[in-house]
Amino acid sequence: MTIADYLAILPHITLAGVIVVLLLVVSFVRNHALVATLTVIGLLATLIAIVPSLAELPREVTPLIVVDRYATFFNVMFLLAGIVTVLFSYRYLKGRRGDLEEYYVLVAIATLGAMTMASAVHFAAFLLGLEIIAISLYPLIAYTEEGTSPLEAALKYLVLSGVASTTMLFGMALLYSETGSLVFAEISQALAAQESTSLYVAVGNAMLFAGIAFKLSLVPFHMWTPDVYEGAPSPVVGYVATVSKGAVFAVALRYVIETDAFSNEALLTAVSVIAVLSMVIGNLLALLQNNVKRILAYSSIAHLGYLLIALISVNALADVGMAVETSLIYLAAYFLMTLGAFGVVSLLSSPSNECDADDLERYAGLFWDHPLLAAVLTTIMLSLAGIPLTFGFIAKFYLFAAGVEGTLWVLLWALIVGSAIGVFYYLRIIFTMSKAPEATGEVGTLSYVGVCTAVVIGALIIAFGVYPMPLIDVVQHAVVSLGI
Repeated sequence: MTIADYLAILPHITLAGVIVVLLLVVSFVRNHALVATLTVIGLLATLIAIVPSLAELPREVTPLIVVDRYATFFNVMFLLAGIVTVLFSYRYLKGRRGDLEEYYVLVAIATLGAMTMASAVHFAAFLLGLEIIAISLYPLIAYTEEGTSPLEAALKYLVLSGVASTTMLFGMALLYSETGSLVFAEISQALAAQESTSLYVAVGNAMLFAGIAFKLSLVPFHMWTPDVYEGAPSPVVGYVATVSKGAVFAVALRYVIETDAFSNEALLTAVSVIAVLSMVIGNLLALLQNNVKRILAYSSIAHLGYLLIALISVNALADVGMAVETSLIYLAAYFLMTLGAFGVVSLLSSPSNECDADDLERYAGLFWDHPLLAAVLTTIMLSLAGIPLTFGFIAKFYLFAAGVEGTLWVLLWALIVGSAIGVFYYLRIIFTMSKAPEATGEVGTLSYVGVCTAVVIGALIIAFGVYPMPLIDVVQHAVVSLGI
């Protein structure tokens, strides 16, 4: 490897070094505040390390990974999400039983796995990053010792995630059997030389996308999502819903672009059906919930269904760059809204209670008790609903534009119907917060850092809703780096 190669992967090297430092500190010093602070500093240092690496991009460091601005865009989102998760986690974990320091090591390791997936152009790198994330998430979901819900959630995720990973692995094996390669570009070349799609390729891609659908919690592979979201610690749920799913989508989008997988009509139809079901069923089931975390779980299912419109439009649009731009804009909005929503739940959850603040009735009177958090959560709900002057509106506008240009009328109608249904349960949360104050569970003193983080997220949602051009410029540079 050359100096340029090392510069290109400097963020990965930096984060790996941060993980080693954290492990050494935890081995000798048991100090919750120190380890949390070092984790934030380490993730910030990794962000800074991205700057000198930009001069060497795009670069194929090994046959397994390519570092380009597309991957860098995802890396920035993953690192920022990791920082936000740590900031929300400190007060949430403080005072709970057990050793808390390893929690932050696991967050850093999972972030490194996500960054690996963002650069993956080979199935081996995809699996490596996927398992690094998964092995970190199992203990993170079960981390708190209060109650049995986190342990139950982790066990469900462990078993079902293992099934999904093996399904994807079998699909990769079938693709390798037919094409003789695990590199996305070489698979594309081998498939282009074939006169028709073989059975191995069709079944391999079907199994691969079935596993991806599970990881993205799409209908009908969504059954684990509400239970895991309800049982896991709120900061961890925000991380799972954003970084874990974002990393999988980053690989899926790159794979679809490089291999033209959706040229297979059967696969395209199956993914389109999954998208429609996710948009409609996710929103309908959210209407029936009285638990905020379960509402957000079904909401995330619907939003990932919306995101599939951008993925499917890769095959429908003459300009593939528009499909990628739509995907990145929507993911950025989804990250902000989801992290903010679960961050507010984390802040309102008392460390002395076994359950999080997830009962909808506990939010009654929040405008009187904690007006700042209520304002942030209101902004997030309006953005999730796609109301104008929020980032969620800009993201959905991109989806509509891509869908109209690609003539994806069925998907657009599903988006319209799903969005209309979603307005009801998002407004329901807002109306609950506006009710007269009632006696609620004791929250205690809120974290100043956590509240500031939530306010910044709310401000960004409004800022990007009013003036999104700076982010759009960054996204367009990331799209150009894919060479499409």
